[in-house]
Amino acid sequence: MERESLRILLVGNGGREHALAWKLSQSRQVEKLYVVPGNGGTANGMRKVINVNDVKPDDYAGLVAFAKEHDVNLVVPGPEAPLVHGIEGFFRAAGIRCFGPTKAAARMEGSKTFSKDFMARHNIPTAEYKNFDDYEAARQYLDSVTYNVVLKASGLAAGKGVIIPATKQEAHDALKQIMLVKEFGAAGNEVVIEEFLEGDELSFLTFSDGYTIRSLPPAQDHKQIYDGDQGPNTGGMGCYAPTKIASKRLIEDVHRTILQPTVDGMRKEAFPFVGLLFTGLMITKSGPKTLEYNVRFGDPETQTLLPLMSPDCDLAEIMVACTEHWLDAVEIKVEPKFSATVVAAAGGYPGLYVRGDTIMLTTPPSDTMIFHAGTTLTDGAVKTSGGRVIAATSMATTLEEAVKRAYTGVSTISFNHMYYRKDIGHRAFDKPFPATSATATATTTTNTETPLTYASAGVSITAGNSLVDQIKSTVLSTARPGTDAAIGGFGGLFDLSAAGYTFPPTLIGAIDGVGTKLKIAHAMNKHDTVGIDLVAMNVNDLVVQGAEALFFLDCYSCGKLDVDVARQFVEGVAEGCRRAGCALVGGETAEMPGLFAGEEYDAVGAAVGAVRKGKRMLPDKASMVAGDILLGLASNGVHSNGFSLVRKIIEREGLRYQDPAEWDKDSSETIGESLLTPTRIYVKPLLPIVEKDLIKGMSHITGGGLIDNIPRMLPKHLAAEVDVSTWTMPSVFRWMKSSGQLEDTEYARAFNTGLGMVLVVKKEDSKQAMAELRDAGETVFEIGKLVERREESCVLRNLEAWRER
Repeated sequence: MERESLRILLVGNGGREHALAWKLSQSRQVEKLYVVPGNGGTANGMRKVINVNDVKPDDYAGLVAFAKEHDVNLVVPGPEAPLVHGIEGFFRAAGIRCFGPTKAAARMEGSKTFSKDFMARHNIPTAEYKNFDDYEAARQYLDSVTYNVVLKASGLAAGKGVIIPATKQEAHDALKQIMLVKEFGAAGNEVVIEEFLEGDELSFLTFSDGYTIRSLPPAQDHKQIYDGDQGPNTGGMGCYAPTKIASKRLIEDVHRTILQPTVDGMRKEAFPFVGLLFTGLMITKSGPKTLEYNVRFGDPETQTLLPLMSPDCDLAEIMVACTEHWLDAVEIKVEPKFSATVVAAAGGYPGLYVRGDTIMLTTPPSDTMIFHAGTTLTDGAVKTSGGRVIAATSMATTLEEAVKRAYTGVSTISFNHMYYRKDIGHRAFDKPFPATSATATATTTTNTETPLTYASAGVSITAGNSLVDQIKSTVLSTARPGTDAAIGGFGGLFDLSAAGYTFPPTLIGAIDGVGTKLKIAHAMNKHDTVGIDLVAMNVNDLVVQGAEALFFLDCYSCGKLDVDVARQFVEGVAEGCRRAGCALVGGETAEMPGLFAGEEYDAVGAAVGAVRKGKRMLPDKASMVAGDILLGLASNGVHSNGFSLVRKIIEREGLRYQDPAEWDKDSSETIGESLLTPTRIYVKPLLPIVEKDLIKGMSHITGGGLIDNIPRMLPKHLAAEVDVSTWTMPSVFRWMKSSGQLEDTEYARAFNTGLGMVLVVKKEDSKQAMAELRDAGETVFEIGKLVERREESCVLRNLEAWRER
């Protein structure tokens, strides 16, 4: 037959689109391939391929005009959004073929409630389910079911709208996030609650012309971010095909009971499917059941499967056959090999992550393909621009070898905070985690001849020793009477008598962490302030009991020790100790491969303080009476609590931590820099007035905010009456409250609202206490008084002041 020259318009910029461009460009029929907007891979000298940036991918009228101008005769939409929004209809009206379904057919992905009802109408095996557009009805249904459930936002949620709760409470929390908090926006206006199915997942990618179907080999994706299928869902962190569980008989059953009935049912309901139908299945003990439909190529399944197509199998011809309804005349040939793909993601993904980092690429082995996803080509340099950044795909005659080669391919890629799973393909192997490094062999046998070392297990003693050498002088700078702060021994020493305690004091200990503020430190690659936070959270808890902080110890835990990052962190700890007047007498650096993802770390600290013999312990609840005055000390900002909510607000607003701080237009600070402002340490200003017995009690305002922390220092018969109009709400809190649409009670419980410490003082002592604190550099407000308790132990007055600002 005479071959038609094809000028193709490919819409999209992900790894799927790079793989499609790679395969389509091999067709002798393809003359030119325009990609809108494309990525750093499609921009980097691919034969026949041209990136187009002067028309937007969602400007469908503009795309039609471009297609007419360049004589395009086949359009291939990559992502789901254009298809759900009806891009096919624009080109059909212009007389240009489109490899993709109509807007009506795209509802199979655009609405999970629609697709589940379709399955029910056509007896397609699936989980038991119920659809809801009313939160209360969904909540009651959750309470009534006795089986484990899966919750799905009905609309498009970038592959992240499926939540698998482990408990009934988690299910209720997820339902609130989807339907009330709108974590997935309008996609959560409706929700599907369905039975949780157990088994192995498979993905079928099936070409369809509305009548005939032709499938590629079944693939298995790895959705969750961490090894062992842990953590939140992503768009996909890796894939392999074909799968060992997909026997010839199983494939035939899937075509007979699910795929063909689906295509036939769509045609009978007057929205025939033309394009690529992605069907997600769970292979249960009772047979295959349908999880979902997608109306386009999967990502990263496309990067895995297209290389398996034989060189003489023309993808462009298959697409044309689908659009012209002669797919039955086409044979899809597949190489008798295995294919594996490993995706490298930006640190922080699927949450907030940094864009714009330079990607270093060395030449991969000849049997490995590098497919770009979230990349751009800027001034000749390839840079990160998305969460899933780039992937390596390799083929081999065994799955084990294909996985090994894919990890070798990943080793040719490097960028800041790059993260990838180390266990792609693990469900196909006897061992759960076959790959332990970028070049590890994914094999079911064990090499017993090679001598093992601690370093080969992922722990570097050399790096640990280097860190100790680099921080010794920093730690020594925290020395005080009682200790020289020398590190390197088996324990830290402190001499109470040398510190001036001639009689045995009462010792008080505190332990705390920094929490998810560390996520922002990672995103900004700035680690010197969170060490101050760690000290502050502990020593502030000591001083509220009237204790002088004597010494501090920290524990820094990580998956892989980055000496420079750890050094910055310890420098911050030392600075916090100097501000508090305590000594850093020791610490633990724990390198634990496999327990932490990528370069992430966590930190915990402990402080010990003392109250001199004969001095009263705080809070002195017995001395408190109605009429005592409440003083508030200004905070430096968010401090170290509420960051899970902070990050959610930033994410929902579509902002990056590198963007200018929305709440401070006059400052050059970025969002990340502003949020990393360390927790204020109140020890030195407070200790002198503690010594003068001017304070009856103190509350450190941390998690739980004003409402939960102030009552902790009060006797049961008294309550705090707080006038919120008496202090200035910092601009960061004003922005958070407005952007997050936080109710007053939620706001007062999540954040410190501008006060880091609240004191109870005798009315007659309030002026002296305020004056001395101001002389010490503190901003002090008289915020209320103690009253006889009636109901709540902390009553907030004049809440309208928070809404007016």
